Amino acid sequence: MSRNSISPVRRRQFLQAAGVTAGTLAFGGVGSVAAREYQSEGKQQGSATYRVTVANLTRGQAFTPPAVAVHRPSVEVFSVGEPASEAVKEIAENGNLDPLGMAIESSRDIVGAAIGDAPLVPATDPGDTGQPYTTTLTVTADRSAKYLSFISMLIATNDGFTGLDTVRLPAAVNESKSLYAASFDAGTEMNTESFADLVPPAQSLIGVTGDAEGTGTSDPAIAEDGVVMPHAGITGGSDLRPDVHGWTDPVALVHVERVE
Repeated sequence: MSRNSISPVRRRQFLQAAGVTAGTLAFGGVGSVAAREYQSEGKQQGSATYRVTVANLTRGQAFTPPAVAVHRPSVEVFSVGEPASEAVKEIAENGNLDPLGMAIESSRDIVGAAIGDAPLVPATDPGDTGQPYTTTLTVTADRSAKYLSFISMLIATNDGFTGLDTVRLPAAVNESKSLYAASFDAGTEMNTESFADLVPPAQSLIGVTGDAEGTGTSDPAIAEDGVVMPHAGITGGSDLRPDVHGWTDPVALVHVERVE
């Protein structure tokens, strides 16, 4: 997805205390489908179906509902050392999936996508939320698209995310592969680690609360003009605690299987 493919979208409070609402996407001229899984109405000749399972491996970070896309090699979701696209910025800072949906709709090279309908919490569910730590998505796409990308926000961070960019899909039916995803810093917001600068679910999903409610608007005073880099982790200089919110890479396991 080109860094110029999406106009800036005003930050909004996309996450609610219990999770995230999945939007409606359309791609490749196919009518919109409002569901947890997004794919064309009926398979086309030459299509392939993939089952993608994402698991949260951290002990103290919740993820926004994961987004996966099947695409051709020309698509680049993110690249270490390069500025984050508007879509990646909005996911990493705000958990806002709308710009990603716009990018999918506008790209002819993204031929299938799916977005989860709930956040993924650590397996121990430290916030006692009842939310899952793993989810499975299904994507049906033209066989000419041989690559998968994945992205999800690390919710208790200023602009952290996890993802995979342009990894090869399994070629044969019943073939599968497991991939580990690291953590990244989008380079778009200073890492204040203050609840006042984080989305409200950063507290509720992990069960550690503070005096600040959190925010759904951008603060230009802490904006950065950096590039995507491996995330340095939680330093513990403010509300976030390394022993609670910290992690070691990899932070996510992604299992991909071609089922048809």
